[in-house]
Amino acid sequence: MAFVAIFAAFGCEQAAEPPTASPEEQTAGQLSKAAPEWAVNANIYEVNIRQYTPEGTFDAFAAHLPRLKQMGVDILWFMPIFPISEAKRKGSLGSYYAIADYTAINPNFGTMEEFKALVARCHAMGMKVILDWVPNHTGWDHHWITEHPEYYTQDSTGNIIDPINPETGEPWGWTDVADLNYGNANLREAMIGEMLYWLKEVDIDGFRCDVASNVPDDFWAEAVPKLREAEPGLFMLAEAEHPPHRNEEWFAMSYGWSMHHLMNEIAQQKAEPAAIDTLLAEAREKFSKGYPMHFITNHDENSWNGTVEERMGPAADAMAIFAFTIEGMPLIYSGQEAGLSKRLAFFEKDQIDWGNFSKAGFYTTLLELKHRNKALWNGAAGGAPARIEIQGSPSVYAYHRKKGDNEVAVFLNFSEDPQAFTVGSESLSGEFTNVFGNSTIKLTPGMSMQLAPWSYLLLER
Repeated sequence: MAFVAIFAAFGCEQAAEPPTASPEEQTAGQLSKAAPEWAVNANIYEVNIRQYTPEGTFDAFAAHLPRLKQMGVDILWFMPIFPISEAKRKGSLGSYYAIADYTAINPNFGTMEEFKALVARCHAMGMKVILDWVPNHTGWDHHWITEHPEYYTQDSTGNIIDPINPETGEPWGWTDVADLNYGNANLREAMIGEMLYWLKEVDIDGFRCDVASNVPDDFWAEAVPKLREAEPGLFMLAEAEHPPHRNEEWFAMSYGWSMHHLMNEIAQQKAEPAAIDTLLAEAREKFSKGYPMHFITNHDENSWNGTVEERMGPAADAMAIFAFTIEGMPLIYSGQEAGLSKRLAFFEKDQIDWGNFSKAGFYTTLLELKHRNKALWNGAAGGAPARIEIQGSPSVYAYHRKKGDNEVAVFLNFSEDPQAFTVGSESLSGEFTNVFGNSTIKLTPGMSMQLAPWSYLLLER
């Protein structure tokens, strides 16, 4: 009987190739016209300009582009770069999401010409740019407040109000922003015009849409075709888990919030790994097109719910492996490649400590694997995950993905104890490369394996 022991995981590197698809192969969903071909094996990186450098400017961030390109980043999602309202501002610098003008630049970050130059440079390096768009609300000194109060939701006495949680009917507590009224046709036309400006004049590639589920579906049905006409390769990301967004092909990708919350619970030993299967099955029932975005952190998680270390502790790397290899597109947040170990202040200047980029090699290896192995490609271009039968340890979550001759097998110890287990007789077999071990492993039915606490084995062929 073969025996393999894995007690740790290290790093290594490689390359990419163009897309193919074959209908008889196992897929992770249906093709969607909302998902441009260039995104078939792409990843996404969230840029927090304010906290990225001491200067907090576009020009200072640009110095990091070669490093990000070398790491393998494809899509740069810029958190809002617009002027921030001073009225009802929170903190000394305010929230990026309290926008004073949709077609201007935050002067703390630079100028419009500097941002256009940054976009052009990203494109020249083969990277795409999407903007964080805030369609649900504006800041209180946006010019629409005085020029078009009818664009806003008002109470019974005619006062503009801050956003309401549609589930509870109570305010969210976002007192620094004013809720927009999508019952007004002129607002819809104006909002679409503002979005078109960035596609036509600045040459961006799409939008990450904040609180997208609080904006009516029929607005996206109206807006997206017009946006796509201006930019045929449009990429849209919804901050939501609302099936029509993807099923109606308005958005290529939506947030994997449910999976992220489950990952936190598993890391904290509050949920069993088997719960992943239930969640994946539910997602396949709800979503027929596009794909989710998976992550171990982002700007909201980091600032409000805790660092990766706080939420996931020693499980962090295993959870990252999962996020990068389960069906969907992986996200890296600013500082994640440096092992960001503090909550960044949301309304103040709070620079990222890059140190020696301690996790850059780890993420470079994962991004290169995503690029080159078709089994991990996004949506219908990749293979659907199938469980590997494991005997002897419910704490080990194992699966493989296959697309043509490309295959990836993943073994994750989601527990604080060493795990010994047997690979079931019906599971895959043959020679694989250990992605982080620079070695070859032969899987055979009935073989015994061991994994150290919170460790992983990532294999490909």
